[in-house]
This record gives sequence, C-alpha cells and structure tokens, in this order.
Amino acid sequence: MTPAWHRLEAYASSPGKRHFLHGLALLDRTSYYAILVAMGVMTTLVSAQVFARYVLGTSIDSADELSRLFFVWAIFLAIPHGIKVGIHVGIDALVTHFPEALQRGLARLMAWIGAAMMAALFWISLGAVADKWQELMPTLPITAAVFYIAVLACAGHSCLHLIAQALGLEPLPSAPDRRGGTPS
Repeated sequence: MTPAWHRLEAYASSPGKRHFLHGLALLDRTSYYAILVAMGVMTTLVSAQVFARYVLGTSIDSADELSRLFFVWAIFLAIPHGIKVGIHVGIDALVTHFPEALQRGLARLMAWIGAAMMAALFWISLGAVADKWQELMPTLPITAAVFYIAVLACAGHSCLHLIAQALGLEPLPSAPDRRGGTPS
C-alpha cells in the first residue's frame, strides 16, 4: 500500500501541482460524501412523505421542496466527478481519425475552453445567488439562493477539474475503496 504523499509525487512534478491535486482530491472526497448525504436525506424525505400520506393520512409540508433541493444538490455535486473521469457526452467521430498528438492537443484546448466556460458560469452564478438571496422558499424560512449555490459549487469544482485536464494532470483517487477506508 502506497502512502498518500507518494501517490501525489507520482502524479505531479512541481510542488504547486502537487498541492493543487491534493486540494482537488480533498474537494472531491468532501463532495463525494455530500452527495451521499444529499441522496440519503432525499430518499428518507420521500419515504417519510409517502408513509405520512398513505398510512397516516397527513402530509409533510416541506417534504417536496426539500427533496427537490437535495436532488438538485446531489446532481450538481456529481457533475464534476463525471468531468474528472471524462464520462460526459462527446462526439469524437472525426477526432479519432487524427494523429495521437493532435488528439491530445485538441483535448487540452477543449479543456481550457470548458474551464473558461465554467469560470463564466461561476461568475454568473454569483450574480444569481446575490439576486435570489432575499427571496425565501415557499414552505421554509431558507433563502431560495440555495438552489443557485449548487450551480456555483458545480461550476467552480468543474472548472478546477478542467484546468487539471488542460495541464495534463492525472486525478488522484477520491472515492473510498470498497472496504470503506481511504484509497491506496
């Protein structure tokens, strides 16, 4: 089993890149657990709402809104994990016929363009959060901006992964292994 620090050194040659990858792996791990919590809370809320409605003959006022909120957060927190491993939609019918070096160059260029677009989305999301901050959710005394904060977090996290791809940095493992411990 390789210690975490040695895995970092194998992926990046400079201290700045090592720290960037280490911080990104920590962000990934935090996001991973936040997704698990969001999915668990959403499932519990929907189950409790179904039980309350069909067994007890009553309803939980905020269950629909809260379950929707946790669903939105789970989805937007998961998007950067897909970008990290390249499981996003892409059409590569033409690009696969190019030489390997050109394919790598185009992939890096597209990563830079994607990072720029995510940075723009981050900036726009900041404005949306500020704009919606005073508005409250209909059934809860919580700002409606929490939906837009999920987009903000997704854009920032995705931008970091796209920068790592553009720099040619391999991502560090961030999900726990099957035994529940840290990745080796």
